[in-house]
Amino acid sequence: MSPLPQALEDYLSIRRAMGFRLDRAEKLLAQFISYLNEHDATTVTVDHALAWATLPADAAGRWWAHRLSTVRRFAAYLHTLDASVEVPPAGMIPPGPRRATPYLYSEADIESVVEAAARLPRPVGAVTYQTLIRLLVVSGMRVGEAIGLDRADLDTGGGLLTVRHAKFGKTRLVPLHPSTVAALRNYLWVRDDLLPEPATPALFVSTVGTRLRYNDVWRTFRRLAGRAGLTARSGSCRPRIHDLRHSFAVSTLLGWYRDGADVAAQLPQLSTYLGHTDPKHTYWYLSAAPELLALAAQRLDASGGQRP
Repeated sequence: MSPLPQALEDYLSIRRAMGFRLDRAEKLLAQFISYLNEHDATTVTVDHALAWATLPADAAGRWWAHRLSTVRRFAAYLHTLDASVEVPPAGMIPPGPRRATPYLYSEADIESVVEAAARLPRPVGAVTYQTLIRLLVVSGMRVGEAIGLDRADLDTGGGLLTVRHAKFGKTRLVPLHPSTVAALRNYLWVRDDLLPEPATPALFVSTVGTRLRYNDVWRTFRRLAGRAGLTARSGSCRPRIHDLRHSFAVSTLLGWYRDGADVAAQLPQLSTYLGHTDPKHTYWYLSAAPELLALAAQRLDASGGQRP
């Protein structure tokens, strides 16, 4: 038997003891080990690492770079145990731009996607995706946070969602508008009628009553966007479900600028609401939409050069 599965388990245990979650790394490295097994390879080589990292062939360069970086860290650990293990050199695959261009959705875009979700063949899937998409639109939550919610995390009386074990292990409260609470309450009523005994405590469930999986949600949203007629605006600007979060942030900032609000004072509130660790990550949205950048520039000119 290959020693790599046990080595991977040891590697993950050590790094998790240091505070890393590594959920995605675990999946990727398990796939890499399966690739090595299929090619009768008993150890890591640069050639195999590069060949696996550049799959699929039509993926973005930054995804290839991420895959290779994940293998590189694992290979560096293995090399301390076995000098024959080859560690891929840094920079073999240039990562390219750190961020994709946000696909900022209009209200019409969102309605088209929700209508496409309503036409999903199974009633549970239709109501789940309609509600999930609308929640992401009005809350700016990360997809992983939303599908990680349990039913007990929804406080309909207080109008709050508790996001547990979010990015960087944080927990935060997300206030909800009464209309959002009503929509979630209605979703649960329909869901309970269709699936009285789900196999999970999750708030959002699949057609078989299990918690939604990120990859399935991502693929389903891409399919719904296609059915809604949404197309790529450029090679780096394609409709992604994560861009619902970007659209929420940009829309919020646009509203503040148009209302003449003190954006600098309110930005930390948006950062907290979005779960950012630092307001500088929220400032990035200033460059995400030309209209927003123009409003910020106008405010800067009017203030004599002080930051808006």
